[in-house]
Amino acid sequence: MKIDIYTHIIPRKYKKALYQRADSRFFSENWDKVIDGTPALSDLNIRLRILEKYEGLSQVLTIASPALEEVTSPEDAIYLAKIGNDEMAELVMKYPDKFTAAIACLPVNDMDATLTEAERVINDLDFKGIQLYTPSNGISLDSPVFFPLYEMMAEYELTVWIHPARGRHVPDYPGEDHSRYYIYQMFGWPYETTAAMVRIVFSGIFDKYPGIKFITHHCGAMLPFFSERLVIGQDYAEENLKAKWKQALKKQPIEYFKDFYADTALNGNPAALACGYEFFGPERIVFATDYPYDNENGERFTREVINAVDSLNLDIEEKEMIYHGNAEKILHLEEH
Repeated sequence: MKIDIYTHIIPRKYKKALYQRADSRFFSENWDKVIDGTPALSDLNIRLRILEKYEGLSQVLTIASPALEEVTSPEDAIYLAKIGNDEMAELVMKYPDKFTAAIACLPVNDMDATLTEAERVINDLDFKGIQLYTPSNGISLDSPVFFPLYEMMAEYELTVWIHPARGRHVPDYPGEDHSRYYIYQMFGWPYETTAAMVRIVFSGIFDKYPGIKFITHHCGAMLPFFSERLVIGQDYAEENLKAKWKQALKKQPIEYFKDFYADTALNGNPAALACGYEFFGPERIVFATDYPYDNENGERFTREVINAVDSLNLDIEEKEMIYHGNAEKILHLEEH
């Protein structure tokens, strides 16, 4: 049994409405070309064929990039979020053995509407968490604007899926007007995830909302590889900053980073996965493939991530934790 906890989808009705309502930012960043060039995002038959090839494999659905707040008005974001969420709920109901759960798409350029939509999908559609981009509407995830949402998720004992967001318009260096060589995505996205993790930890969110859970895409991004750099960086920080951290946090900062969940979506890459496993441990690693962003309609990532997990030579108990046990806890499947 394998639960792919971070897969992406653009359902057909949502896609049609998105293309009609998205503003110029959507097309200037070539999101239409990305979506049209990844047919498995919207073609359900392709997705189901891949799932059939891997016995015991099911998916958790999230609406794929772009973040609504980056390409639509608040009014249109509310409309589109409802369409996308309703379509995902229909898929989970129709194919329960293939789609384990759905995660909410939210219109975070209207926070009142975001809270309303989160309540709706959790209570009416049995959604198992929410997805937030980082930055979200240009704002860091440690901003107080998100605190009511974190309070809600902590109360429901549900999880926040973090997804990085950085566009081509963010330059690599001052004085340039855009990023070159796809750097903004290949390396800018892991940076955005890492920055969000640091801001969440040092702002005290884990202590403020006990039990809050976050899943970090791409196995905790830069954090596992640079964890000792983070520890040493604290030693070199100004004394007033260290005093502030000690006052705000109940334990050493590095320990909070191990409270994040990290997925296996590394496109394979056994060495990187081993690094993530060494830092987070089997209790915090969750199986995910980043389906379907490869040139084989998602099958290459599915195949290579499974091979990477198997290469860790884990015992049966640890492997089951990663493949489905941790996901079952996060999604509260053991209660059904």
